[in-house]
Amino acid sequence: MAGFYNNAIFWVEVDKIKPNPFQPRKEFDQDKLNDLARSIRQYGILQPLTVNRKEVEKADGGIATEYELVAGERRLRASKIAGVPMVPVLIREEEDDDQTKLELAIIENLQREDLNAIDRAIAFNKLHKEFSFKHTQIAEKIGKSREYVANTIRLLGLPPEMQQAVIDGKISEGHTRPLLMLIDRPAEQATLFKEILLKKLTVRDSENIARRIAVEKVRKKEYLFAPDVLDMERELSAALGTRVAIEPKEKGGKLSIDYMTEEDLRTLFAALHARIQNGATPENLSSNSSDQNAPSQPASQKSSDLQASQGQTFVQPVGDSAPVDDRSAEEKKLDENTFNPSSFSI
Repeated sequence: MAGFYNNAIFWVEVDKIKPNPFQPRKEFDQDKLNDLARSIRQYGILQPLTVNRKEVEKADGGIATEYELVAGERRLRASKIAGVPMVPVLIREEEDDDQTKLELAIIENLQREDLNAIDRAIAFNKLHKEFSFKHTQIAEKIGKSREYVANTIRLLGLPPEMQQAVIDGKISEGHTRPLLMLIDRPAEQATLFKEILLKKLTVRDSENIARRIAVEKVRKKEYLFAPDVLDMERELSAALGTRVAIEPKEKGGKLSIDYMTEEDLRTLFAALHARIQNGATPENLSSNSSDQNAPSQPASQKSSDLQASQGQTFVQPVGDSAPVDDRSAEEKKLDENTFNPSSFSI
């Protein structure tokens, strides 16, 4: 690994430093950059940037010195915002190849925890695809497990809108685990994604729903000779606007209706109670509520019924906060190293 010129700090003009073309981080929070710029104006840059130095031939035949950034993208951007003319740098003795530039940029961002999960996945995949790194080799360089690398790269299998939601902080990296469990069921995956955003589902809630869907997938094989059970499930789910599971047993069976909040439960109870009071039968319980003799409903109830008829959930978004990752630090660590949607079992 290259050292630094005389292990000394040099001052270089900001305009002479070019960005690292292999910077894995694509998203920079403008507010945080502005905060850093204010700090630089007041206290200066406390940690030097790292650069490569090279000489290039000018159009007039002369020689010019240029610098390419290796580490310190945020500090360079903030320095430009702050209007600082020169910044302190450490100059590497040898010019790095493309692979080393990418490695150093990834490692710096990971050490500072500045990369979002998708940018990290793209960076790992670039090392794997373009530089033929094995997952084990990447893991060794960043001080993580092979499973951590493999699980991170799997995020690139999510649809673009879900990846963007991670980048924008609308869902946490933890929410991607249950979404990846449904990678082979895009319709269910899209429904769960919408529920996470609208209901502000926690990671635990999302995982429970994903497991329920996995259970249903197994049960469908058992019900090949009882399609009427699946028909009833689908009709009740559409009518109530939530997931319904029917589990036949030797004698009788079990009917499960999902709800996420107490308000959800009250709305479901009101809807069922109104239909029963109106003389509902198994045939009209699963049909849309268009009975001429039905009692007048308040606007909020009609809105809920409309959502139910469209197969949507009852709960409305609460605030602007992102869904919560409610797992403990130990659970997150375990997920990083063991999660594998392809071997998910119930």
